[in-house]
Formats: sequence, structure tokens, C-alpha cells
Amino acid sequence: MRKLNKEEKIKVVSELQGKFQKAKGVIFTDYRGLNVEEITGLRNNLRSASLEYKVVKNTLAKIAAEGTPVSTAKDSFSGPVGIAIGYDDPVLLVKKVLEYSKTNEKLQIRGGVIEGSACTLDALKTISGLPSREVLLSMLAGVMQSPMSTFARLLNATLARFVYAIEALKQKRGE
Repeated sequence: MRKLNKEEKIKVVSELQGKFQKAKGVIFTDYRGLNVEEITGLRNNLRSASLEYKVVKNTLAKIAAEGTPVSTAKDSFSGPVGIAIGYDDPVLLVKKVLEYSKTNEKLQIRGGVIEGSACTLDALKTISGLPSREVLLSMLAGVMQSPMSTFARLLNATLARFVYAIEALKQKRGE
């Protein structure tokens, strides 16, 4: 990394702080041993899912984390740190980063911050087993719809029995 002047550092910190504020998920990685080609592959893999991967100096990342949900995991800023950031679905972020770390063992995951809570590697692995946000929402809609449709069937059955009873009564009186 080249030396940054003061204005560039201020710009990097404010940009990173804005990203930390908007992020639903942030994962900290140790990228030692990855060459440029492998880091570019990781970035492209994440970018295809609207996620980001940044390599930032620790001191700048610590300053940017102040006053954001990421400040809960400032201990992760030691040694070379790469930061994966997701703005929409934190589960997708965790799945993508863990998937890449399985194919390339040089990428070590240190932890992360999901929805404002600091997470260890084990917690991230648990989160990766969750279905995506869209699947969870459709499951919730199905659960909410089930009692309503059952209630509608019950009302329909009661109404149908009433109509059958009236028809039977009409036929009986007609005889």
C-alpha cells in the first residue's frame, strides 16, 4: 500500500464510515497469502452479489468504526485486514465469504458484525445455515396465510352445510 496524505486519509475514513453506517453485515478477514489474482477473484465473486471487499489500513478502519455498529468489533483490526461489506442481506454476505474461504484456505475469517452484533467465526457459520431473507419472508407469509385460509374453509363449510340443510328442508316440505 502506498502512503496516503492527510486529505486522502480523511476521505478514506469518511467513505468507510458511511459504508459501516449503511452495512447490515461486515466480515473481517486475514488475506495474507492471497495474491492479487485471488483477491480480485474474491472481489468479483462478492461484487456479483452486490457485496464489497476492501483492504484498508487498520488505523483508518478503527477511526472509521467509531460511532458505527462496527465499533463493537474493533479488536478485529489487527494485522492485515480485509473487510467484506453487505448492505442488503447479511446472510448472503456470510455465505459468499465462507464459500470462498472453503475454496481458498488462505483467506482466514476473523469474525464480523451482523446487524450491529459482533460475531465469532462459529456464529458466522451458524448464520450461513439460515435461509436467505426472501425465503424467510415467504415462509412467514405462508405461516400467516395458513390460519386465514383455514378460517375461510371453515366458514365456507358452515355455509355449505346451511345451504344443504335448507335444500333438504325444501325437498321434505315439497313431498
